[in-house]
Amino acid sequence: MAVVTVLKGVSNGRLSLLPHSQLTIVRPRNIGYPNRRRNVLRIFARYSQAQDLFTSSLQDRLENLPKLVEDIVQTSLNTGPRGALRLAQGVQAFVGVGTEWLQDVSKTANSTTGLPTQLHLGLLSPLYLRKLFERMGATYIKLGQFIASTPTLFPPEYVQEFQYCFDRAPAVPFEEIQTILREELGRPIDTVFEYIDPTPVASASIAQVHGAKIRDTGEDVVIKVLKPGIEDILVADLNFIYIAARILEFLSPDLSRASLVAIVKDIRQSMLEEVDFNKEATNVETFRRYLEAMGLTRQATAPKVYRQYSTKRVLTMERLYGVPLTDLDSIKSLVSNPETSLITALNVWFGSLVACESFHADVHAGNLWQLRDGRIGFLDFGIVGRISPKTWAAMEVFLQSIAIEDYESMASALIDMGATGKDVDSKSFARDLEKIFLSIQDLDTEIIVAAARDTNTNATTVAANVAFDERQMNALYLDVVRVGESYGLKFPREFALLMKQLLYFDRYTRLLAPNMNMYRDRRIKLVSNQRQRNIYQ
Repeated sequence: MAVVTVLKGVSNGRLSLLPHSQLTIVRPRNIGYPNRRRNVLRIFARYSQAQDLFTSSLQDRLENLPKLVEDIVQTSLNTGPRGALRLAQGVQAFVGVGTEWLQDVSKTANSTTGLPTQLHLGLLSPLYLRKLFERMGATYIKLGQFIASTPTLFPPEYVQEFQYCFDRAPAVPFEEIQTILREELGRPIDTVFEYIDPTPVASASIAQVHGAKIRDTGEDVVIKVLKPGIEDILVADLNFIYIAARILEFLSPDLSRASLVAIVKDIRQSMLEEVDFNKEATNVETFRRYLEAMGLTRQATAPKVYRQYSTKRVLTMERLYGVPLTDLDSIKSLVSNPETSLITALNVWFGSLVACESFHADVHAGNLWQLRDGRIGFLDFGIVGRISPKTWAAMEVFLQSIAIEDYESMASALIDMGATGKDVDSKSFARDLEKIFLSIQDLDTEIIVAAARDTNTNATTVAANVAFDERQMNALYLDVVRVGESYGLKFPREFALLMKQLLYFDRYTRLLAPNMNMYRDRRIKLVSNQRQRNIYQ
């Protein structure tokens, strides 16, 4: 005898069960149909299993509901009334970009080729999402920069599009900067600084920098000032993003396996640290201690921090004078051998990976200078990385394998670094890596040479600089990540930071030392993890 639950008919698109009191006992009259009987039993078993899974999932969600409500309430309290203002601004930005999208759709509506992919995806497409982020302001621009810098977490088309978020931000009027300085210093500005240049040296999404001179000592400094209202905007926006992620994970438990909330927490921590200049000051001082401990102060430096004139929103630092490491002609006027400067920069940076608590994770040309006194200057420590012993051990093998073009060792190192739950065909992975790294030689690096003649002396001056497309560099790294993911590998975020810096140094090598291989040259020291850490300690 087989007992099954009889289902009611489908009504209004839904299928429901009969009450237990109306269960029907099905007695097969003809035992000559074993297949039909097995099918009925199989359906019953699958239904019971699905019902158990649903019940278990529902029970888990109900258990997590109080924690979700608590998180939402606490986060909302932390946000306060500024959340309502940001919501209104968000709606305005959404309407603005939505209108732009509709206009673009109407322009291509009569096209015979159909709508482009960007228009099909609407505001979720990389292009329009980036435009929406830009309209939403500092938080979302920083979020866009995080997406652009983290190809291990985001699709390549979004990583490439959000590179535009690194463009220069408009400056805040100097009067507003003065107001912030008075509030933070707690005294009249002219009692601290003899002079502040009203024209900013640089302006980014969250801060801008002004040159100044300290009244008491006459020292030249730069003052990095957090733009007004940025912190409130960041807190409101990041809290909203966190709540949205928590609700999405609650409604769709599968997202928890993708670590959505963990990713948002990482973004929130990273961005809030960047607007706390006390933490950046600590990063700079940590790097300076590393230089002193390793006896490198004659080769490289980072700005001295003036703690007495610094707060969470204001960072006053020594002003360093020099030129970016991509300005070849100016570098030649400062040092006799630019190649030596590059080797110094490489050795100092590589050493910091293992001998410093954190490493500089944004060594683009604006942050790496050849100074007038011949030293290498490391600037702007808003973005730093910390590397685990496991990642460094694999990274060391990875770098050595690049030097000797041993792609099987390279594949093994990346497999050790990436978290995966399945076996990886290392030989096939090595072949794919070889194709990618051979393409490095084909990257376009434009050396710009300009000649100018002095009409008085009839002398000719030749200037050289390097221009390269960061999107092209990022595409190369994306190829490594994409191939790794096709084998089930998930690389840690510090690997992304490390790879991007290596690509920067590859560009500098092409300009300053075109005949040098930075992975093979014996002058460049990749010292073992344990030995250097002992020296630093």
